[in-house]
Amino acid sequence: MKRLKLLCLQILVMIVFLALWHVVTTTSLFGDVKTSQFFFSTPLAVIARTVKELSGPAIYWHLGITLTETVLAFVIGSAAGILFGFAFARNALLSAVFDPYIKAANALPRVVLAPIFALWFGLGIWSKVALGFTLVFFIVFFNVYQGVREVSPTILANARMLGMNERQLFRHVYWPSALTWMFSSLHTSVGFALVGAVVGEYLGSSAGLGYKIHEAESVFDVTGVFAGMVILTIFVIAIDALVTLVERRLLVWRPAQSATTTAT
Repeated sequence: MKRLKLLCLQILVMIVFLALWHVVTTTSLFGDVKTSQFFFSTPLAVIARTVKELSGPAIYWHLGITLTETVLAFVIGSAAGILFGFAFARNALLSAVFDPYIKAANALPRVVLAPIFALWFGLGIWSKVALGFTLVFFIVFFNVYQGVREVSPTILANARMLGMNERQLFRHVYWPSALTWMFSSLHTSVGFALVGAVVGEYLGSSAGLGYKIHEAESVFDVTGVFAGMVILTIFVIAIDALVTLVERRLLVWRPAQSATTTAT
């Protein structure tokens, strides 16, 4: 019943939002109707355009391009983040030497890099993958780094006293600790991979959801812009649901929160 109530409240929020949008764009309460529709379109027009786009094959080709860029950015960025996170966490000298450079690179606005990646890799998928990589890498890197550094010294001392070598410590102590931190950033890193792909497409590409939105914006097609945003939202919700499913399967070994609280 709680889940049903929550779903009803979520639907109610959407209905209220659409109703307010409809009132703003179809009545003169907030100014001229034509001006309002020029800037905001109408919910019915956006829904009709969204259904039209989803009923044709072209949009799925663009979705496929964006999905490919997102998956590549996520996989490559996560792999590099795990590798460098472990390396820096296990080597204090390496971490100390590169610490200011890592912080400076993380503070750099990613949008600034988009034109550079377009120059280096062209307007194909790899410039979008590179932009998404820069977003995913630092999220995974800092989580893995913190996860390894958070290992209890007592556990390490006990493991070494039992005769574990470095390989066994990695498998039974460091890796499980890093996994918990890494999985906690799963939603964030996938979302940022998608953001990198869409922003890269928006700034310069010939395909993808970002390209579709930019194409509509360039001809002042507000309905097309909002329809593209709706399709992107549906795409994000689907990816988030898939990530949640994978996360639950991968974290099935973790104790339930209620059990942990009771034991404490």
